[in-house]
Amino acid sequence: MNFYAVRAIYKFEMARAWRTVMQSIISPVISTSLYFVVFGAAIGTRITAIEGISYGAFIVPGLIMLSLLTQSIANASFGIYFPRFTGTIYELLSAPVSPMEIVIGYVGAAASKSIILGLIILATSTLFVPLEIAHPLWMLFFLLLTAITFSLFGFIIGIWADGFEKLQIVPLLIITPLTFLGGSFYSIDMLPPFWRTVTLFNPVVYLVNGFRWSFHGTADVHMGISLGMTLLFLAGCLAIVGWMFKTGYRLRN
Repeated sequence: MNFYAVRAIYKFEMARAWRTVMQSIISPVISTSLYFVVFGAAIGTRITAIEGISYGAFIVPGLIMLSLLTQSIANASFGIYFPRFTGTIYELLSAPVSPMEIVIGYVGAAASKSIILGLIILATSTLFVPLEIAHPLWMLFFLLLTAITFSLFGFIIGIWADGFEKLQIVPLLIITPLTFLGGSFYSIDMLPPFWRTVTLFNPVVYLVNGFRWSFHGTADVHMGISLGMTLLFLAGCLAIVGWMFKTGYRLRN
């Protein structure tokens, strides 16, 4: 393992985050705070408790997950796309650095930025709603696992995209709608049986429910199933990244 190369990539990507702290940290925190104000304070006062949990506290895991997914994808996809766009990716590929070390550097930095953002949003949420975390270690584990998984997914998008506009297609047209429809703001048990069955095909449901279980000790889907689905998606992303480097898909041409 070339730790010097991994550290160099990691430090470069983290330095870029601090140079764009307004876009990387402050803007997502302000946007999520507006959700807390609108849904938690304004609408939440008119909605009865869900499964014995106040509505404001109920939506905290979903809002954190919404920011975590979108920012993990954005950070990782732009991080690998920009070297492809400028042509510096060829210098990296010709250096004595293995594909695994490249992935660890870029994905590790993207996941780190997302975890920092998630923890800031979690701290901010306590200003709006009273919040208790039933399983703090599981919460941190789900936070870490989700950040790594979707940073890998963003890494795949960054290699696949052949233009800046394509970097936004998947997050805006797929991930964000799936997050809103994945039980971030409601319990899927409130849906009619048919739509509840359809919702179970949404992978974000398992992410949100696993994370919500770590907060409140209750969820619409068993924690074991949520963990298994997340690990399955992680394995799929690893397999695709391995295939991309093995075949040189959009990396060597």
